[in-house]
Amino acid sequence: MKATMLQSVFPTDTNPQGNLFGGQLVAWMDTAAGVAAMRHARATVVTARIDNIDFTVPVYVGNIVELVATVTKVGRTSMVVEVVVTREDPYRQTRQLTTTGRFTMVAIDDHGKPVPVPPLEGSA
Repeated sequence: MKATMLQSVFPTDTNPQGNLFGGQLVAWMDTAAGVAAMRHARATVVTARIDNIDFTVPVYVGNIVELVATVTKVGRTSMVVEVVVTREDPYRQTRQLTTTGRFTMVAIDDHGKPVPVPPLEGSA
């Protein structure tokens, strides 16, 4: 299961040099991971772990950020979601990979208790 999000980078999202705040990008990545996990689990999900976030190049004010979140592994109640972030300069029409990360999401019921999730398509 996948989810794709687009975000415009505004001055309020950046530091005085015009670079996107890392925390803002992580928040967007967490949202994309949550949407992909909810689509897969067909349930409410919460973030259990964030790891392996690699920031390779900065994102600037005026860029468009594309976040693609893909459920890559499923446990009994948890899912691993890989998020790939690409920046786009809309005027030069250039794209560049900027950030990757891995999020572990857990499906929960109305009482906050973990619930089972379906297996990945094509897995036994």
